[in-house]
Amino acid sequence: MNLRKSILPAGWYPQTPDEINRFLSPYHNGTTPDTDKKAALHLRGARSAIAPHAGWFYSGNIAARAVASLNKKCETITVIGGHLPAGYPPLFAMEDAVSTPLGAISIDGELRAIVQKEIGGREDLYQDNTVEVLLPMVRYFFPDALLLWLRLPAELCAYEAGKTLVAAARKLGRSVSVLASTDLTHYGSNYNFAPKGSGGDALRWMRDVNDGNFIKAVESGDPAAVIERAANDHSSCSAGAVAGAMGFASAMNIGSAHLLEYGTSADAAEGIPDSFVGYAAFGFF
Repeated sequence: MNLRKSILPAGWYPQTPDEINRFLSPYHNGTTPDTDKKAALHLRGARSAIAPHAGWFYSGNIAARAVASLNKKCETITVIGGHLPAGYPPLFAMEDAVSTPLGAISIDGELRAIVQKEIGGREDLYQDNTVEVLLPMVRYFFPDALLLWLRLPAELCAYEAGKTLVAAARKLGRSVSVLASTDLTHYGSNYNFAPKGSGGDALRWMRDVNDGNFIKAVESGDPAAVIERAANDHSSCSAGAVAGAMGFASAMNIGSAHLLEYGTSADAAEGIPDSFVGYAAFGFF
């Protein structure tokens, strides 16, 4: 078996089954402390979701909220990563399986072949966190599911790729769900983006305005608005992944995105750091 090995160093996510189980067990039934509305959404079972992809220390709780919201009966989970600019081809993991600390996840080669034939693309040979950091969660919540590893560029063709995924799943009679991967605004000197200076006012602007506008674009269901906001406001590092999830949801007629949780890397710091990143979890219901 051709196995894709993990490339992220220790610190991105727990490295042992016991550590992963302890981290994720509170989310197992979708009943962690939350508002009644959000808890009810969890129990309905999303077919498409969006999660952040930072290290688990910073965004793991938010990512777990998204992954746990997905329909538990799906046969294949498509994890759509990003970090690809417009004009870049789609990227697929071409191995037979990928490794996680909880064991390998087999790749759905049949689904991959159909999707790749329709949208093109090539093998993903790059070191990137947008898919891998979510795979232990996929393995935990969906131990029997297959995987499709796909990264999409930040342009409207990603929305059409999400629709293609639905057609391919129906051709195979396969129950497929999508988990898209993006972080939101990267603010501060670490990222050479600080239009509002530093401190509390900058953090509030990022949260309420810059990330807030991107969240509204996702909830609107308009993929062009998502791509435009990301490009003009620097408010998403993987807008193509989001557009792919939206296209999948549209073709499945499963409704709009609901914000499940939002936070920032500053939440894990003492005081307000010089640089911080926004994170959001969405479910399509």
